[in-house]
Amino acid sequence: MKAIVYERTGDPSVLELVDRPVPEPGAGEVLVRLAVSGVNPTDWKSRRAFPPDGWQIPGQDGAGVVEAVGEGVDRELIGQRVWIWEAAWQRPWGTAAEYTLVPVRQAVPLGDASFELGASLGIPFLTAHRCLTAGEFMPDALRAGALADHTVLVQGGAGAVGNAAIQLARWADATVIATVSSAEKAQLAAAAGASYVINYREQDVVEEVGKIAPHGVHTIVEVAPATNAAADVQMIRQGGAVCVYADNGGTEVTLPIRPLYVVNARWQFVLVYTEPKAAKAQGVVDVAAAANQGGLRVGADAGLPLHHYPLADTAGAHQAVEDSAVGKVLITTSDARTGR
Repeated sequence: MKAIVYERTGDPSVLELVDRPVPEPGAGEVLVRLAVSGVNPTDWKSRRAFPPDGWQIPGQDGAGVVEAVGEGVDRELIGQRVWIWEAAWQRPWGTAAEYTLVPVRQAVPLGDASFELGASLGIPFLTAHRCLTAGEFMPDALRAGALADHTVLVQGGAGAVGNAAIQLARWADATVIATVSSAEKAQLAAAAGASYVINYREQDVVEEVGKIAPHGVHTIVEVAPATNAAADVQMIRQGGAVCVYADNGGTEVTLPIRPLYVVNARWQFVLVYTEPKAAKAQGVVDVAAAANQGGLRVGADAGLPLHHYPLADTAGAHQAVEDSAVGKVLITTSDARTGR
């Protein structure tokens, strides 16, 4: 099989296209012939920061068809279309390859949804799910109507996680406010389904949110806590949560104690890889349900433009994400004839 491998840390030039034997699934594993691999910021950050144990195929997310199963796995899964999450987390078999190995629980039925959607679900949508369910007064699970009486603020609504948060929150019937930095990004957030869009370069976010949610918002999905902390304090409602999943704009946050303890606010830090197992398992169930019910989309008309790269140009795909490409970067890993 063709695979992208790196054996040392560094810039995208350390990524090499190599030939490797197709691996055999072990007990509890499935072998998936991949059609599409999704690229996330953690892929290039890991490539730069964490030396591999010998070699590493990058890529946490992907979609394809189960080709073989290991001992203890139902053989009826062979031929099933699936999406994959955390393929490369503490394992060498990532998704930037024609095949990958994952534990069976990390290969989730995709149904009739496209491989492009499947490869976009893992890290962004599971992160967004945790942000939408971690608050004290938020539900543990998402479904239609679960957030019907909730207002969610998504800071950075044109990013991959921001887009996922908008789509999941709207699927669960929340009122969604999104902030963006330009008119073009405002169109993307609106296409994703945001109820209200605020351009923070031209409008006062606190003032505008106050008009929509006079008592504050239930949850803030936060990409830039150092930049937005002072505003977040003014916008969170009693018992609300600010869920931080990135450190754009600074690595340290200063918070005023009194205004936050008066309203029993929560600051929740979110890293999908290490979130509680039960919460992650629920996230997988809910994201799969939303996708299978047609509640999740990708592409420009869903506020998430797609950028396609061939497997041989995985370095270019990594560079695009490193350069903050707006939308979703995908790698075509093999002939996707079974895709839709």
